Amino acid sequence: MKKNIWIFNHYATNMYKDQNGRHYSFAKYLLENGYQPTIFCSSANHNSDENYIQGNEIFISDKVNNIPFVFIKTPNYAGNGILRIKNMFVFYKNLFPSVKEFSKLHGKPDVIIASSVHPLTCIAGIKIAKKFGVPCICEIRDLWPESLVEYGLIKRTNLFTKLMYMGEKWIYRKADRIIFTMEGGRDYIIEQGWDLESGGPIDVQKVCHINNGVDLDAFHFYRENETFEDPDLMEPGMFKVVYAGSIRKANNVKKIVDIAHEIQQKSYENIKFLVYGRGPEREQLEQYCKDKEIRNVTFKGYIDKNKIPFLLSNSNLNIMHIENTKLKKYGASLNKMFEYFASGKPTISDCEFGYDLMKKYQCGIVLDNASKEELANAIIELSNPNHEQYEVYCQNALSAAADYDFKVLTGKLEELLNFENLQQRD
Repeated sequence: MKKNIWIFNHYATNMYKDQNGRHYSFAKYLLENGYQPTIFCSSANHNSDENYIQGNEIFISDKVNNIPFVFIKTPNYAGNGILRIKNMFVFYKNLFPSVKEFSKLHGKPDVIIASSVHPLTCIAGIKIAKKFGVPCICEIRDLWPESLVEYGLIKRTNLFTKLMYMGEKWIYRKADRIIFTMEGGRDYIIEQGWDLESGGPIDVQKVCHINNGVDLDAFHFYRENETFEDPDLMEPGMFKVVYAGSIRKANNVKKIVDIAHEIQQKSYENIKFLVYGRGPEREQLEQYCKDKEIRNVTFKGYIDKNKIPFLLSNSNLNIMHIENTKLKKYGASLNKMFEYFASGKPTISDCEFGYDLMKKYQCGIVLDNASKEELANAIIELSNPNHEQYEVYCQNALSAAADYDFKVLTGKLEELLNFENLQQRD
């Protein structure tokens, strides 16, 4: 009999609305294959004023495309301050009574998949799985607290940070299986000295890797059915370099603007940069372009997610600009990278990751920690209509997308769910 799979993801609320995303896609294909998936998420939508629970209920449930979603009552918040932390703890607290009541109506799970970003979801998953006597798979999509340390948000020597590391190690020890979205998750555990061979408590044999990906069926559907008018995007004779993402300090979109300026100064009038997205730095960068008389950058504003496939497929080059940190050695699991692959267009990146997929599939150019001059020269070279590698990059991108189609990734997840040692707890 196929398993009843519960997926805990605090931030899957947006997946209900967008009918897209990692766990929506997993649930979609698990459902097609005879499983019974249910996604548990926050009632408050991240970066939004929306909240699906306005009354006194501790949870409500609904379905979209036959995929059950359970919304756990949580308060709204804005930004990354104390209200967001409160939201995390309320989700953790309210998850326990919610699943207890939900199980009375729909039966208990056979397996729980508890997905970070923040570790409280994994802790809840492990504890709830123990109460039901079922296995818990912890999915790690971000290294907490390592990411916070690397980005300078907290100090490694801080007492709270040390407690977070202890909690992280506890999760890895207690989980029946660990899925890392980044390929180097096992390396991270070994470098921390937490593996059995180093005298630690964690058996790295239970560590698995399932990266992010793209639902190609959905991508192709939206590409054909969610078109839009954009004279800049469709302008003939122009080589369009596209960035799609938030315009904030962490993404350093200014560097992309500076690359464009460098190309303009070299008098390549056929290259245009199109920046899609919103964020606190947009107005500042638009003014910067006016002051510097940068004419080859156009800020296009926010675009709905379902229009991204049409956008990327009509670019000539997609640009991926990532802040270099020590975390990159463990690999990348960026959602946009797989959408770039699916577009069938080359990508240029200024960050070489460990287990780098762009280099593995040779679907673009990777210039690690490159200067604006180096990136400008590479873009100019790619814009040459006679560039001998351009079409090769395009075909290789499609090959990469096929390997990371969520149909394929769900097959890997099924293997894990059916693994002979993934038995119910005593």
